[in-house]
Amino acid sequence: MARVSFSVVAMLLLWWWVAMAKLKVKAEYIKYKDPNQPAAARVGDLLSRMTLEEKIGQMVQIDRSVANVDTMKTYFIGSVLSGGGSAPLPEASAEDWVNMINGFQKGALASRLGIPMIYGIDAVHGHNNVFNATIFPHNVGLGVTRDPELAKRIGAATALEVRATGIPYAFAPCIAVCRDPRWGRCYESYSEDHKIVQAMTEIIPGLQGDIPANSRKGVPYVGGNKKVAACAKHFVGDGGTSKGINENNTVIDRHDLLSIHMPAYSDSIIKGVSTVMISYSSWNGEKMHANRDLVTGFLKETLKFKGFVISDWEGIDRITSPPHSNYTYSVQASILAGIDMVMVPVNYKEFINDLTYLIKTNVIPMDRIDDAVGRILLVKFTMGLFENPLGDLSLVNELGSQAHRDLAREAVRKSLVLLKNGKNGTNPVLPLPKKAPKILVAGSHADNLGYQCGGWTIAWQGFSGNNFTRGTTVLGAIKSTVDSSTEVIYHENPDGEFVKSNNFEYAIVVVGEHPYAETYGDSMNLTMADPGPSVITSVCEAVKCIVIIISGRPVVIEPYVSSIDALVAAWLPGTEGQGITDVLYGEYGFSGKLSRTWFRSVDQLPMNVGDPHYDPLFPFGFGLETESVKELVARSTSAGVFGRPCTLLIVVALILSFREEFL
Repeated sequence: MARVSFSVVAMLLLWWWVAMAKLKVKAEYIKYKDPNQPAAARVGDLLSRMTLEEKIGQMVQIDRSVANVDTMKTYFIGSVLSGGGSAPLPEASAEDWVNMINGFQKGALASRLGIPMIYGIDAVHGHNNVFNATIFPHNVGLGVTRDPELAKRIGAATALEVRATGIPYAFAPCIAVCRDPRWGRCYESYSEDHKIVQAMTEIIPGLQGDIPANSRKGVPYVGGNKKVAACAKHFVGDGGTSKGINENNTVIDRHDLLSIHMPAYSDSIIKGVSTVMISYSSWNGEKMHANRDLVTGFLKETLKFKGFVISDWEGIDRITSPPHSNYTYSVQASILAGIDMVMVPVNYKEFINDLTYLIKTNVIPMDRIDDAVGRILLVKFTMGLFENPLGDLSLVNELGSQAHRDLAREAVRKSLVLLKNGKNGTNPVLPLPKKAPKILVAGSHADNLGYQCGGWTIAWQGFSGNNFTRGTTVLGAIKSTVDSSTEVIYHENPDGEFVKSNNFEYAIVVVGEHPYAETYGDSMNLTMADPGPSVITSVCEAVKCIVIIISGRPVVIEPYVSSIDALVAAWLPGTEGQGITDVLYGEYGFSGKLSRTWFRSVDQLPMNVGDPHYDPLFPFGFGLETESVKELVARSTSAGVFGRPCTLLIVVALILSFREEFL
């Protein structure tokens, strides 16, 4: 009897233990951690569990220079960024980046609710802050291609390189419509024509992935860990400021604002862009960072944008003049305007304290905070950040891969615009012969990778020289392209006597602008950097010359055009200089068309296609075309077949001579 009782007790205890275990499992189920739940349900569940301090932390983005494990955990920081040039160490590898970012992430994950932070970086023409990354042409060149599919492929390649370093968020693309080339950010704009800018928003599905067929308008989308969250910037009208002055006032009526500067945002939202960054500039005197009508009223309510809105670097400080003079007001105005995440790279504690005060005194309502945090969490859930918060090393070989460099080379050759080919429009100079006794390469930009890449490359303002990343300069490309018997002489700044006395077959002169970014690039004269003009004069008066302009926008060139035999606008092509020689030497033909008006004189500015006073040196859409050597040979052969026998013999003889000369 005792044995039976013991068995019964044992069974009851076992039943109780199993029941308790089931209850415990049930109690431990947390909806926001369940990837099978809809993102909106996860957002709602997590929001309901968060304290005010945790919500405010999600709205904060700090620079990596002030981030550490304790800060991430203590202040519940929602995002970290690398500003221009802010790297773990000089020449940091992909592994260095992954390890640094994972360290910050572990701090975020150690907080009470374990909400992952999202790391962001400016990847505006490839992964431009990172040593050895592929640097694509800046947007001013990509607009020339009028090739949205190319932009999409560049977006996909950039996403892979960004993810290779453990980063899931890129502050790109810039979809400004630059209406005045005096603006220091004009090279970040695809065109003065909003239709081209709209078309090139195809880079967004390249970065993020194609949205699902049944996706609702405005809902953000990121398709897995080989894609990144994108950021359409800078909302709105940043390319229309008076005299092209950076962060200045855009004076324009609402109709023109919506018809010129807004359409690309609508396209971006339709394509599922995850975030939108606000512009430093003003519209008719009102700072965009404080413009509730446009940020909340138009972007969120009219365009139905469901992702999160982020400020620019210390952007809310600029609401007041001088900046930061009434910071509490700036916090109030920006959050009430509809900004969800605030880029406060250094002074984050001040922001947290002021926002806390404004909420507790009912100046900012809790539903505005819940809206902001809900949007941030929606992006994080959508992109799978809760399931895969840490970067790994599986993609490190994508950084600067040959496939991406080949794509960049393609983009370079498609982005070049041939403005002149032969004096008086006769006797074309291009394509050039690869075989020549001796040629001259001249100019400050011929052998300078930093000049070739422009601003936002390795450092915020760019760099000079060939030692800060890997790539091919124009000189290097020429040397690897011409026949081995061709002697290539490089002289950065030759005088006329040197040129005349050396009996060069032809000269290639590469000149332009020095690197710059943002306000440092604002220019009221738009002249080439010295000694560019004098090099053109010295060389082109002495020998047949091909001038290549490396610049972020049209520059003053009219005084020199008559002396130049062939003129090429190469913009800021990036690391793959062989894309230039691909067309100079006829492997491919020139095909690019100006996406910007090339002015005669700065006195004409602003001047855009369609203006009543339109009188350009080279109009919008201009661009001479050439055929590749293969096409020329094929066409000559085809024409000869249908001629008389004697004509055919002459054509064949010419082709053989041509091939010997050019190939």
